[in-house]
Amino acid sequence: MFTSKDVMELRQRTGVGMMDCKKALTECDGDMEKAVDFLREKGMATAAKKAGRVASQGIVYATIKGDKGVIVEVNCESDFVARGEGFKAFVEEVAEYILDNDVKSLDEVVAAKTEALNAAIAKIGEKISIRRYEKMVASDSKLDSYIHMGGKIGVLVEASANISAEVIHDVALQIAAAKPTCVSKEEVPSGDIEKEKEILRAQALNEGKPVAIVDKMVEGRIHKYYKEVCLLEQDFVKDGSLTVGQVVANDGSSVKKFVRFEMGEGLEKKVDNYLDEIGDAVSKVTK
Repeated sequence: MFTSKDVMELRQRTGVGMMDCKKALTECDGDMEKAVDFLREKGMATAAKKAGRVASQGIVYATIKGDKGVIVEVNCESDFVARGEGFKAFVEEVAEYILDNDVKSLDEVVAAKTEALNAAIAKIGEKISIRRYEKMVASDSKLDSYIHMGGKIGVLVEASANISAEVIHDVALQIAAAKPTCVSKEEVPSGDIEKEKEILRAQALNEGKPVAIVDKMVEGRIHKYYKEVCLLEQDFVKDGSLTVGQVVANDGSSVKKFVRFEMGEGLEKKVDNYLDEIGDAVSKVTK
């Protein structure tokens, strides 16, 4: 009658839990459209009306409880809703669930919070999407978090246990402001470095630089590249005479890892192409 893929498709279209989707398909003899209507009639698929919309607003939220920390991004459709207390409460609920449970995947989080998600959608009136999360568990280490601009940017960082509260928080601020992608030069994939060198070498040659000095120029520009992507190589935002690595070393500590989420990065807002829609409608009428 229907397959597990059908159940997954119905879940994606409606936001309803797996078991309820399976029941709906069973009741409707595997007919997808009837199953969507069935769930809507039951009042379970308010989310179905919102499924075609693009949720490109939202907030990033981070919190720490004991030795565990989590950072999560949840999206909605408008900045107005993102600033609302109801939406923020739902985001905090999601974060608390991740902290308190040994979850292994985003799908697991979404499945567990489907009922709360649908209730939030019904109350708020916009599509809501739990987009991503990262969880850290401190092991002989210390965690800190930072949220910038009310949830536009969030950082979760893990450092050695002996790091001072001031330095670890300064590191979190640095990550938010300077957008590093890794802690140290050793973490940059060799393939990325070689690719960057090829690009820089081609740029230098295209600029008409003598071949004899191109390699030296490339090395200089690679140093600049490291300062852009490696946290410890960056100039410290509070004191440009020091690097972050020097600040951390002066504290006698080390940075282990970090996560930086910027709300909406990689998402595209939906752009309605009304000319195409009108053209499609006309062609259907004239056929």
